[in-house]
Amino acid sequence: MRTRFTWVAGILVLVSIGVLMACSGKYTPHFDGLVVVSTYTGDAVMETFSLDLGNGEMTQVNNADGPPTPGAATAVVLDPAGAFAYVIVTQNSEITPSSTGIATYQVESDGKLSSVIGVTPMTNPVALAIDSAGKFLFVANGTEGTVSAFSIGSNASLTSVGVVSLPIQPGGQPPNASALAVTPTVFPALNAPCSTHIPPTSEDLYVTDYLNNLVFNYQVTSTGALSLVQTGGSTRGVPTGTEPNGVAVDPCNRFVYVGNSVGSVSAYTICSAVSLPECQFADYSLLPVAGSPYNSGNGAGPLTVDAYANFLYVLATNSNAVYGYKISSTNGALTPLTPAFVATNSFPTSIAIRSDDSFMFVANFNSANLSEYGITPFTGALTPQPTVTAFPLPWGVAVK
Repeated sequence: MRTRFTWVAGILVLVSIGVLMACSGKYTPHFDGLVVVSTYTGDAVMETFSLDLGNGEMTQVNNADGPPTPGAATAVVLDPAGAFAYVIVTQNSEITPSSTGIATYQVESDGKLSSVIGVTPMTNPVALAIDSAGKFLFVANGTEGTVSAFSIGSNASLTSVGVVSLPIQPGGQPPNASALAVTPTVFPALNAPCSTHIPPTSEDLYVTDYLNNLVFNYQVTSTGALSLVQTGGSTRGVPTGTEPNGVAVDPCNRFVYVGNSVGSVSAYTICSAVSLPECQFADYSLLPVAGSPYNSGNGAGPLTVDAYANFLYVLATNSNAVYGYKISSTNGALTPLTPAFVATNSFPTSIAIRSDDSFMFVANFNSANLSEYGITPFTGALTPQPTVTAFPLPWGVAVK
């Protein structure tokens, strides 16, 4: 009897191990994608999911013991190699210990994240962007009305290279830096209009001012420091729609798009060459596209251009939807896709597209899940995939 009991117990142990392995999923860097999700409070941990590139199936990697966040986590970005994740955290009484700044995690070979390897203290970070070469990290500092620039060193260390203040507008509101995006120095390898072109060696950063309805252009120096590019000889900036809360640069360095909270998208041509008929200077200044702004859903803000620079997707946080547009390669004008939008779940907060243009992900803050969509390459159409369960209050999402 004892021998039989031991045998049965052994089988049960093996079954238990199998169940745990199935729940935790498997991740192989050469064959799978990786999705990283930050959670605001509640569990207050980082989650990772393995993505089957053949069918889009998602499996949890380290949800059971994901590394904690040292504060309420919001936006997250991955470096170009997918080796490190940078996360905005904010001090919160529900989380101990808790601080405000940028937390950094290493992505391990099995898809798990290390415990936090450092927190760079800040006062009011609200958005962040990393350049396509992985050399610099830029952070918008909300009601401070400033932008911080960091150079990225070994082991993802951040070294400050300066802070700039958005210009004060005569008769306007105090500046509020709400979103930012940087021009590429690496072009897509295949299937994009610029794939055979030589990318620029210089970079520019575009920053939105939420309260004054403006977007500013900063030149990025070789050290990562920022220098304001004046528009028409002034620091006025370029007008946007009402309450700009998101900005994206097309991967081919031609156009900039701004998501405006009061239901619109502003489109601009980047003056990167004097050969453009409407541009007098090759200073990366912005000129509005004819027909801009374009209608979008209520709460438009987070937005992204697909990896091949053909389509724009705008997250309408108050409408629980993703709006899609075809980008004109000649002038940057936007044409709504058919259908014009697809539904998300409740209160979507962030959006990310994989670099091979295969899948899109949206974090739904109030629904404790991710919306996943397959992308049709030639039409940009989004096909909903099964909803992915996440920890409560997911905020940021990034994909490798």
